[in-house]
Amino acid sequence: MIAAQIPAPGRPPVLTDLPSPQSNPGRAVVEVLAAPITPLDLLCAGGQSYFGVPATPYVPGVQGVGRWDGRLVWFPTAAGMAPGDGSMAERVSVPEDQMVVLPEDADPVAVAALGLSAVAAHMALTWRGGLAAGETVLVLGAGGVVGLAAVQLARTAGAGRVVAAARSDKGRERAARAGADAVASLDTDDVDALAALLEEAAQGPVDLVLDPLFGAPAAAAARVLRPEGRLVNLGSSAGEHAPLDSGTLRGRSLRLLGYTNNALTPQQRSAAVDTVARECALGRLSVPFERVPLEEAARGWERQARGVARGRIVLVP
Repeated sequence: MIAAQIPAPGRPPVLTDLPSPQSNPGRAVVEVLAAPITPLDLLCAGGQSYFGVPATPYVPGVQGVGRWDGRLVWFPTAAGMAPGDGSMAERVSVPEDQMVVLPEDADPVAVAALGLSAVAAHMALTWRGGLAAGETVLVLGAGGVVGLAAVQLARTAGAGRVVAAARSDKGRERAARAGADAVASLDTDDVDALAALLEEAAQGPVDLVLDPLFGAPAAAAARVLRPEGRLVNLGSSAGEHAPLDSGTLRGRSLRLLGYTNNALTPQQRSAAVDTVARECALGRLSVPFERVPLEEAARGWERQARGVARGRIVLVP
């Protein structure tokens, strides 16, 4: 079978021929229909994730959508985090109990583009953040996949008002098209200036902040939370440290919460994937993506790594 293989840590994938995986008890061989190139794939392949430097060569791809036993399924893999191959191949072996059967009318590529990023957005809002109907939500990093999914999922989960914040013009335009009630700029690292921009956009205190950025944006967002408001952090693309001041935290009795998909039970993850797929099939959840043939995996990988893709790149047969 054709596969994209990481030859050494930090190197882009190369196309190669590999033996097709075989069925084993408890494992299924899935015909891959869509394999997204995600930030986690890039981190793992570069040896920059907290899982350490991966053993090479290996086939990357921490998730995908395919067909097994006549059914459309979403599946995860441990590629780059543990020994074994991932989804960027024509076929992959995955544990049967980790697959999630999708609605037959789901678009495999659209669901793959959303994948675990949308799962994180959904669960950070509803499970970790405890979003209640009518609350105001502020989504930081709203131009990325997690942020865009969060804007849409907050609305369908019952938020009364959704405020989005993004650094680039393109990100703010995407957030506005996704249904944000107001959009703010994150084009400065000055916490005071950021807080003023967020407060103006929010037009009042917010109940919940979804934060995939940390850094200065998180510190600024904390200042616009209402007393006992919640900030859920699920990433650090703006910085590993945030200049949060004690007076803001204590004076408003704020709650700072961490989130990771790794904390989900298999049942929680399956239910979240099902929610994402159904919202996608209903036309209420989508993110920009590009279809790239598996044979051009190296080109797609490079464009995703450089941040010049028009959305999440998804490899297809």
